[in-house]
Amino acid sequence: MRGNSVPNKILVISNSTSGLVSFRLELIEALCREYDVTVLSNDSGGLDKLTEAGCRFIPTDFDRHGTNPIKELSLINKYKKCIKQLAPKIVLTYTIKPNVYGGISCASLGVPYIVNVTGLGDSIENKGIISKISLMLYKHGLRKADMVFFQNRTNRDFFVKKGICSGEHDVIPGSGVNLTKHCFEEYPEGDSPIVISVVGRVIKDKGIDEVLAAAERLKGKNVLIRLIGGCGDEYLEKLESAQAKGYIEYVGLQSEIHEWYKKSHAVLHASYHEGMSNVLLEASACGRPVLASNIPGCIEAFDEGVSGFGFEPKSADAIVAAVNRFIDLPHEKKAEMGRMARKKVEAEFDRGIVINKYFSAIKKIEARLSK
Repeated sequence: MRGNSVPNKILVISNSTSGLVSFRLELIEALCREYDVTVLSNDSGGLDKLTEAGCRFIPTDFDRHGTNPIKELSLINKYKKCIKQLAPKIVLTYTIKPNVYGGISCASLGVPYIVNVTGLGDSIENKGIISKISLMLYKHGLRKADMVFFQNRTNRDFFVKKGICSGEHDVIPGSGVNLTKHCFEEYPEGDSPIVISVVGRVIKDKGIDEVLAAAERLKGKNVLIRLIGGCGDEYLEKLESAQAKGYIEYVGLQSEIHEWYKKSHAVLHASYHEGMSNVLLEASACGRPVLASNIPGCIEAFDEGVSGFGFEPKSADAIVAAVNRFIDLPHEKKAEMGRMARKKVEAEFDRGIVINKYFSAIKKIEARLSK
């Protein structure tokens, strides 16, 4: 806040505080230095960091996969009520439901809003009637957006082709990566065994079935497949069995992921779909080569054969081939790939790029409103 004046208000709507802290804290900190910022979200952790940045917080119940019409309508009403009470100059939304319901709310109230499409999500990627309904809702939610940010060109082209996004839009480098927090680390000495880490939620769409099948086939090789991330009941028994048989190491969810990147020789990401993979950006920033699905949201994060290797998604065979290709490299070549990974994210994925894009869009809206 500058002087005794009351700054303009910005409302941030998201599905989780943990996501905001992990990938957008620097943006929120920058916004708080110039605006009165309120976050409307489910409290999933890290709230203290948001309040320390200077923003207010309004909790909201949120079911990412809920389809109950009454609960969904209740969420829209909650958004509308908060927007009316706060009277923000601009609203920023992230992830599918906040984008759609927040967008519908802003459009109905005549409040400018900026949308961030962080990925198409299961509801769209899996086709069928749910996909059609999701696209229809997205079209309604984005129809009056002042700016729509996409995290990769393929998602942007899809939305434009489908007529979902007809207004101003831009492609940003995902959420970017904090190059200080995820600093460059010297490559591990020695390679016995070669540690390849799989970081992320243990769910089907992150390719966990293919990873487990590939890990079993790689048993006996000079490689350790280490899984790092939260796991629901549906996969816990499989992980425990795989670990007991000795072809994976599962260490669960870790709050400080950088140290695990540091102890890895490479990071494997077998996701089916992404907006932009934060895991690949963070691992690359640490100076680690990446092995990743050849899908939008992953392929942009590495240069084939230079900072990583791509492979066909949904294929255990392809994962095995990529891992074998990597472990057969001389140690110095692996280290060189890590150095090239760091150079790439420094040049293309600095989080400051994303922050500048947001401020540019916000200032443009402010200039229009002041006329």
